[in-house]
Amino acid sequence: MQYYLLIEKCAFCTLFYKGIIMKKLFYVVLFSLVSTGVFASCNVTSGTINILANEFATLRILMEEAKKCAGPDADFSVTHSVDHQKLQGPALEANPSEFSAKIVTNGSITPLLSKGLLRPLDDLVAKYGQNLQKSQLITFAGKVYAVAFMANAQHLWYRESVFNELGIAVPTTYEEVIAAAEKIRASGKMQNPYGGAFKAGWNLAQEFVNMYLGHGGEFFKPGTAEPSINNAKGVAALNVIKKLTELSNPDFLTHDTNATKIEWESGNVAVMTLWGSGAATLLDDEGDQAIKADTRLAAPVTVGGTGLAATTLWWDGISLATNTSDENAEASFRALVGAASSSEMANANPNAAVWLIKGYTPGDAAVGVLAAASMGATPYPSIPHMGLLHGALSTEIVEFLQGNESAEKALADVEAAYRANATEQGFL
Repeated sequence: MQYYLLIEKCAFCTLFYKGIIMKKLFYVVLFSLVSTGVFASCNVTSGTINILANEFATLRILMEEAKKCAGPDADFSVTHSVDHQKLQGPALEANPSEFSAKIVTNGSITPLLSKGLLRPLDDLVAKYGQNLQKSQLITFAGKVYAVAFMANAQHLWYRESVFNELGIAVPTTYEEVIAAAEKIRASGKMQNPYGGAFKAGWNLAQEFVNMYLGHGGEFFKPGTAEPSINNAKGVAALNVIKKLTELSNPDFLTHDTNATKIEWESGNVAVMTLWGSGAATLLDDEGDQAIKADTRLAAPVTVGGTGLAATTLWWDGISLATNTSDENAEASFRALVGAASSSEMANANPNAAVWLIKGYTPGDAAVGVLAAASMGATPYPSIPHMGLLHGALSTEIVEFLQGNESAEKALADVEAAYRANATEQGFL
C-alpha cells in the first residue's frame, strides 16, 4: 500500500538576505512504504554519541533503538529537555560542541543553519545511508543537513459517545467545532468541553500560527522580513482562538499538550485539536479504557470558509554538530540513522509516530496526521526570522485573551516586539 505524506522539498530556494536563507520551496513527495531489512553497519565500536532531543515519548523510543547500535567501546548518552530549543544554540556554539547530534524540526533547524552550527551529511549519507529514502533527506543550498524520520500535525479529536448522544456531526470547520462545544456545554454534560494547548509561550503562539494559516494568512511581506499579521486575517484568527478558550478550562494559559491530554483522559473534554504524536498514549493499554475506546481521531479542520487545513505539518530529523570531531559525527550518524532505518522499531511502535521509514505500516494513531498531509497542510515556515515572530506571539497575545486589549492592539504589539528583535539581529 502507498501513503502520501506532505513534507518540505529536499531542496530550497536560496534567496539570501544578509547571508541568511530566506525562503524555501515545498512539495508533496510519495513515500512508498516497502519492506526492508535492518540497517547495515550499525555496530558502532568507538566514538562519543551525545544527543540533544526534546522531551518526547517517541524520541525516547528512537533513542533506545539508537543505543542498541552503540557497542561497549562507544560512549552513548542523550539529554531530553523541553527547553532543547533554548539550549541548542549555546550548546552547539561551544567548541567542541556539548553535543555531537541534535534532533531538529523544520522549526528549529534554521537558527542552527544560519549560524553554521550543523555539518553537511552528504558524505555520511553516501557511506551509511543505503536504507534511507531520498525524500528523507532535507537539503539546504544543495547539501543534506538533516535526515527526517517522522511527521506530525495537529488535528481533531472527539468523544464519539457524546457526539452521538447529542446528535452532533463530526466537525470539519472551527465554526462547527465551536457550535459543537457550545451544544455540549448547554446540555450540562461538560462545562468546559473544548481542549487546546493554549499555554502562554510556544504552545499559544503555535495555535495562532495554525489559525492564521487556516485563514490564508502570510506571515511576512513577500521577499522581505517585514511582518504581516496585523490585518483582518490576523484579527479573525485571534477571535476564533479567544472563542475556543472561552469554551476551555479557565486555566487554559497553563495548559500545554500534556495538561490537555490529562484533561481528555480524565473525561473533562469532548472535542479538541491536538498533536497526532499524542495519540499513541491515548490508544495504548494504560489508563481509562472506556475513554480510550470512546476516542476518535479525525482530519484537521478548516476555518473562515477557506478550505485550508488550520494546522502545520512538521518533520523531526537527525542533524550533527559542526563543532564535533569526525569520529564522533560518524558514530552519531551511524547510531541514529540505524534507528531511523529500523522498520522493526517502527512496526513495534506503530502508534508512536507517523514514521518516515521503509516498511512501516501506519497504526490507528496516524489517521489525523495522514489526513493533514492529504489536505496539503503547510509545513511550519523554515525561515530564521520566523522564530522571532513566534517568540513575539508567545508573549504579546496573552493580554487579548485575558480581555485586556483589542486584537488589533495585540497584533500591533507582536509586530513591534518582532521588529525590535529582528532589527537587532540584522533581519530588518
